[in-house]
Parts: sequence; structure tokens; C-alpha cells
Amino acid sequence: MSDRTVDLLIPTYKPNKDLFHLLSRIRKQDYPVRKIYIVNTDEQYWDPSLEEEFPEVIVEHIREDSFDHGGTRHKMAERSDADLLLFMTQDALPADAHLVGNLAACFDGGGESGLRGNQGADSADFADGAGPLGRTVRVAAAYARQLPKRGAGALEQISRAFNYPEESRVKTREDLGTLGIKTYFCSDVCAMYDRAVYMELGGFPRPVIFNEDMIFAGRLIQAGYGVAYAADARVRHSHNYSAPQQFHRNFDIGVSQAQHPEVFGNLPSEGEGVRLVKTCAQDLRRRKKGYLVVPLFWQSACKFAGYWLGKHYRMLPGPAVRSISQNRFYWEKENRSRKYSVNS
Repeated sequence: MSDRTVDLLIPTYKPNKDLFHLLSRIRKQDYPVRKIYIVNTDEQYWDPSLEEEFPEVIVEHIREDSFDHGGTRHKMAERSDADLLLFMTQDALPADAHLVGNLAACFDGGGESGLRGNQGADSADFADGAGPLGRTVRVAAAYARQLPKRGAGALEQISRAFNYPEESRVKTREDLGTLGIKTYFCSDVCAMYDRAVYMELGGFPRPVIFNEDMIFAGRLIQAGYGVAYAADARVRHSHNYSAPQQFHRNFDIGVSQAQHPEVFGNLPSEGEGVRLVKTCAQDLRRRKKGYLVVPLFWQSACKFAGYWLGKHYRMLPGPAVRSISQNRFYWEKENRSRKYSVNS
């Protein structure tokens, strides 16, 4: 087992009982977490008893208009001096006591299931060692498998299985030709980073409207590092988003891609989206739930419309951009800084 230190970093907003359950399960992990840094948005919704119950928690409160997907997480990273940084969201629940250990193992080689590279090499060949075709690949990030929570709808269950399969692997820049944009896929719902490499590459983009995890994973891979998907590191996490919610969410995803052409410029997402829709439709028929195909197509249309508008947000008037986006404070800060061109 690795002897590297791990700190947990969680941005929170109006945390509920899920956060208590998360912290309780982290305490029971077979690989110790040293400190837990929390940056909480809006102090009035914070329960001070959490700090009494979990003295390892170090909390800082900020205003809602100060939150940034990349900047807030980077601020926590700067406060930590751990070898490995574990980022989670407040609603991700460890599925067992092996979550932290299985993620940490990715940086040393090994893990319960054994990571597989794109040509069958196991993780021992990827963590600070020679990979296939004579490559030397150092794993600098690892993300967990997300399992649907109880009560997740059929569409959400299929989507989780599509994005988080049963097999582990390490992704490198040599996968771009076969995996396309999926090569850069990573999720800060539960992801661990080598702090030294994180700092070396400047950390998460900031400010950023969304997608800080994929943008940074793209930079890692472009720099020659590997990103591990650890299927044996499991969390329970899912949302039953409505079609309008998907529209707004995917608008911000499109904006993030438009603003970072150095990562996404040559890797369109549309093909992966079509593959997801086809997989969902086939799975629904197999489950004898064909009646959900119409909601699937409606939801998918809303996703695509939001994504397309986000990719072309610079063509939209400023008020329209702010009304479609989930993150109005981002645009208020953008207008003040005039970093991007948005018509008023």
C-alpha cells in the first residue's frame, strides 16, 4: 500500500445529510485521509456541529459570487501539502471502505482490479514506468467509478454505465485516435491528483464556468501524463435532471469547450453524444422500457441544443447568455474583467 499522504477537498453549497454520510464513510476508509478541506458557499447554510463531529475538517466560508469551479478548488489545493489531492462533491458517497486506497494505488501501480492500459499493460507498467510501445507514462490523475444512487431513473442508470464501465484503464495521448474526447474524460465528483504535477502544470483553469476537471485532464495528457479510470474505486452519485436542467447544464459545457480550444478544438463531442443516445435506446428496449425512448430523445435534444448554443455563445446577446447559463455570477465577473467578448 502507498505511503503517500492524502487530503480530501470538497466545495459545498447548502450541504445536507449527504455531507455527513460522506465524511462518516471517509473516516472508515482503509487508507487514511489526513485532513479535510471544505470551502463552503454561504455560511448561513452551514451546520457547525459537523466541525465538532469531524475535527479533521478545516472549513472556510465564501460568498456565492466568489465561487469558481476551478479557482475555488485551486485555492484548497494551495492550502494542502499532501502528496495526493482527493476532490469530491458533497453528494458523492463512497460505496465501500476501499475508495481512497484504490485511487491511491493508481499512482503506484496495482489496485484491486488492476488497471489496464490501451494495449493490455497493467497499472504497474503505467505508474512511473514504461508502457506499451516503449512509452514512459506517469499517472497524474485518477477518477472513480460512479454508480447510480437508489431511486435513479432508467436513463440515469444507463448513462452512468455508459460513462463509467466495469473495466479500469489508463488513458494517454495515444488514445486520442480511438477514444477521441473521451480520452480527456475525468470527473471531480471523485478524482485524485498528484499534487506535484498539479502544481507543475498550474492547476485547474480559473476562472472557468464548468468542466475544470476535463480541461485539466486534457492538459495532463497533452503533457505526456496518464489519467487513470479506477473502476474498483466506487462512489454512489447520480441526478435525475429534467430536460430543461440538461439544457442549461450543457450550455455551460459548450461554453467551457468554446473557451478552451487548446484542449477541445480538434475533438468534437457530438459523436460521443450520438453513441450515448443509441446505447440508451438499445438498453431501454432490452429492459422492455421502450416507452422511455421518447423522453430520451427529448432530453437528448435539449442537451444538444444547450451544448450547441454554448459552443456558439459569442453569437448570442449578453442577456440571453446569462439567462441560459446555470452560473450567472460567472458572467457578472466576466463582464467586469472583459476577458471574453459577450454582446450586451
